[in-house]
Amino acid sequence: MLSEELLEPLQKRIAETDHPRELVVDIMLALQNHHGYLSDQAVEEAARLLDMTPLEIEELATFYDFIYREPVGRFVIHVCDGVVCWMNGYDSVLNHLFKKLGIKPGETTEDGFFTILPTACIGYCDLSPAMLINGRAYGPLTPEKIDGILDRLRSEAPPPRMAR
Repeated sequence: MLSEELLEPLQKRIAETDHPRELVVDIMLALQNHHGYLSDQAVEEAARLLDMTPLEIEELATFYDFIYREPVGRFVIHVCDGVVCWMNGYDSVLNHLFKKLGIKPGETTEDGFFTILPTACIGYCDLSPAMLINGRAYGPLTPEKIDGILDRLRSEAPPPRMAR
């Protein structure tokens, strides 16, 4: 069940929209931001709010790379595996992240800080090889830059919501 603090603005936004289903991605993202990922309960809540079926929400949720149906770390690292990044060192970036964090694609570090997800082109070819961390672009990447970014994020952020 959603808190009134979250429910009221969503209901207001839906009521002000001629075609509420157009807000489905925004609603999923708002619920994901609240819960940390789009839980089964959040799928049900989105369906109820938008007068859709849970299956319709699930179909859309699994289509988008930035909707997470399982718990993720505080920082989600989307490593670009597009052609330009691939040509400019994608493999070395990914391998360095795996080694530095001790996880593989789709996994989250034990401390709950980082999740790595390879992602189709993120649109930052001028920064290749590049990655997004919680929507912020980083690149061109080197092992040293990656280490600095991860160390800074870990030291500046509060502990994750849930221990992994």
